[in-house]
Amino acid sequence: MAIAIVMLGILASTTPSSLAVATQLTTPTRYLGTQPANVSVYRSPDCSCCGGWIDHLKTQGFLVQDFPTPDIEAVKQKYHVPNDLASCHTAIVSEYVIEGHVPAQDIRRLLQEKSHVSGLSVPQMPVGTPGMEMGNKKDPFKVFSFDSQDSVVVFNDYPLGV
Repeated sequence: MAIAIVMLGILASTTPSSLAVATQLTTPTRYLGTQPANVSVYRSPDCSCCGGWIDHLKTQGFLVQDFPTPDIEAVKQKYHVPNDLASCHTAIVSEYVIEGHVPAQDIRRLLQEKSHVSGLSVPQMPVGTPGMEMGNKKDPFKVFSFDSQDSVVVFNDYPLGV
């Protein structure tokens, strides 16, 4: 059905077909390259903010699988999440670990740059990060990258929140 609508739009358009196709493919979706990225999210079954972060990823074009687990600490250990970077959920996208309420744009940048890190983290649960919205209140926060040699670097800085 969607292909027929796109084709109909192209046939009825006065825009050159190559531009019409590009507009149709890039405007309504936020895919990473030609395929949406798959994300596996491991979270405590009792955590409600994780659902907000999952919704954020879905609206940004990610395909999310949700895995509630009673032992989230075992997941963090399995993927070598540094204790000081821990948060409420751990996700895997491509070969990267995503810890906590990392904005989708930072995950997208990580995937595009193909960084040589283990993953990204927003430690703790800052107010105003995706899934932690509380009206207009937004705490400043940093997204950190980390690697297997215990190197931690600021990947992105949000001085006034997202």
